[in-house]
Amino acid sequence: MKLAEALARRADSRKRVEQLRSRITGNATYQEGTEPAEDAAALLAEADELIDELESLIRRINRTNSSTQLGADGTMTDALARRDALRLRHSVLIAAADAAAGHGGGHGVFRQLRSELRQFSALPVGELRGRADQVARELRELDTRIQQANWMVDLAE
Repeated sequence: MKLAEALARRADSRKRVEQLRSRITGNATYQEGTEPAEDAAALLAEADELIDELESLIRRINRTNSSTQLGADGTMTDALARRDALRLRHSVLIAAADAAAGHGGGHGVFRQLRSELRQFSALPVGELRGRADQVARELRELDTRIQQANWMVDLAE
């Protein structure tokens, strides 16, 4: 099995566990004189089995990620950490640029009425947006390399 297939299977298993959780909690109690729609104990047993399979799959994915080399990016684990950091950096830069631009269209000076105090941007909006664009580009390139590796690398045992 390729790493990408294992990742898809992991995502499906997590969704299935969440669905089982919802069904279990929905059937964990019932009113006197009625029967629950589903057997909560059977659902719980099914969830336990699925979680055990999911744990095994996650262990294999983690072993694969830590042993797969991506050239200058280091291991797959290193690349994933870098990708997370780039996503976070991008969101901070965008939030900072948006806040500095305010609601006035990014001209740097904001006020609604002449009697209000003027507010100035404390950050260079254009520079922040340029940095955000560079980070986004780096993120896309790294994500492409990760995705390529996912489809080429076999899952560790």
